[in-house]
Amino acid sequence: MQNFFQNKKILITGHTGFKGSWLTQILLNWKAKIVGLSLASIENPNLFSILKLKGKIKNHFVDIRDFPKIKNILQKEKPEIVFHLAAQSLVREGYNDPLKTYSTNVLGTVNLLQAINNINTVKSAVIITTDKVYENKEYIYPYREIDALGGYDPYSASKAAADIATQSYIQSFFNPKEFNKKHNTLIAVARAGNVIGGGDWAPDRLIPDIIRAIYIKEKTIIIRNPRAIRPWQHVLEPLEGYLMLAKGLWEKQTQLVGAWNFGPDDASFVYVQDLVKTSLKIIRKGKLKIQRDQKKHEAQLLKLDTTKAKTILGWQPRLTFLECLQFTLDWYKNYYQKPKRLAEITKFTNQQIQYFFQKSKTL
Repeated sequence: MQNFFQNKKILITGHTGFKGSWLTQILLNWKAKIVGLSLASIENPNLFSILKLKGKIKNHFVDIRDFPKIKNILQKEKPEIVFHLAAQSLVREGYNDPLKTYSTNVLGTVNLLQAINNINTVKSAVIITTDKVYENKEYIYPYREIDALGGYDPYSASKAAADIATQSYIQSFFNPKEFNKKHNTLIAVARAGNVIGGGDWAPDRLIPDIIRAIYIKEKTIIIRNPRAIRPWQHVLEPLEGYLMLAKGLWEKQTQLVGAWNFGPDDASFVYVQDLVKTSLKIIRKGKLKIQRDQKKHEAQLLKLDTTKAKTILGWQPRLTFLECLQFTLDWYKNYYQKPKRLAEITKFTNQQIQYFFQKSKTL
C-alpha cells in the first residue's frame, strides 16, 4: 500500500480529529499529497497539533455544512481519493445539540457527495459512518452489512441517515453498473466504532476519561455504564480497512462498492468496567467508581460481523484486546513523560504505525 499511495492526491475531511490525524500521519509517511478539510481542532491538547500536521499538508479550515465552499475546494484541489471522516462523533453530544449533529452528519455528507458528483477527478471515496448505524435490538448475534439501519439516539440516527444518503448517491449517481460509462467514481461506506488509541482527548469517551483522571486531574475514574459491552479496537485497525478499500476502488474493483464492517474478533468484546480495571492494572494507579446515568440512552450490546471484510477484502484485525490497550496506554505514558518534546511523540507514533503495518503485512 505504501507504493500505491505515494504521490496520490488525497482529500481527508475531518483531518484535524483523532482518527483523521492518524490517517494523515500514515499517508504522510507514505508520501501522499494530502489536502485536509475540517474545522480547526478546539481540544487542547489535540493530536493534530502534537504531530505538527498543519505545516506538513494543505489545509482548508471550513465547515462541512457550507456547500459552496466544499464545492469550490474540490474543484480547486481535484483529489483522486477522498476519505470522509468529518462528523459530530459523540453520542451524548448528540443529545445536547441534535440540530448540529444532524446537520453536520447528514447534510455534511450530502454536501461532500454532491461536490464529488460535480467534478470528475475522484476515482475512489470512502465514507466513514459508524457501527451504531444499525437498528440495534441488542441481539447476541453480530450485525451484517445487509441488516436494517436505524438509530435510537440523535447521533446514531444521523449517521444511519448519512449512510442511507450515501447508498442513495451510489445508486443514483455512482452506480457500479454504469462505471466507465456515465461516471468514473467508486464509493464505499465503512462502519466501525469504539476506536481507541493515543492522542484522543474527546469528552465523554472512555479512554480519554481514564487518561484525564489519571494524568491531569488525579481523580477517581467514574463510569456510568459498567456492564455495557463494546467492540474495542485500535485506531489503526479500521484505518487499514479504509486504506484497503480506497486502493481497491481506485483499481476499479467494482465489487468493493457498498458497505463494510470493521471490528475486532470476539475476544475484544469487553465490558466497560473490565477495560477500566485492566487499564488501571497496566498504569498501576487510579481508582474506579460506578455512577450510573440512565438519562441518556446508550446501547448495552453491539457486535459487528466482519466476515465480508475478511473474505472479500482480505482485511484482518491484527491486535488482541490487550495489545490494543497496551498500545494505547503506552502512547499516553510516552506523551505525559515528555509533553513538550513533540518530535519524540511523532517518532513514537510513527513507530507504532510501522510496527502495526509490518504485523499486518500490507505495508
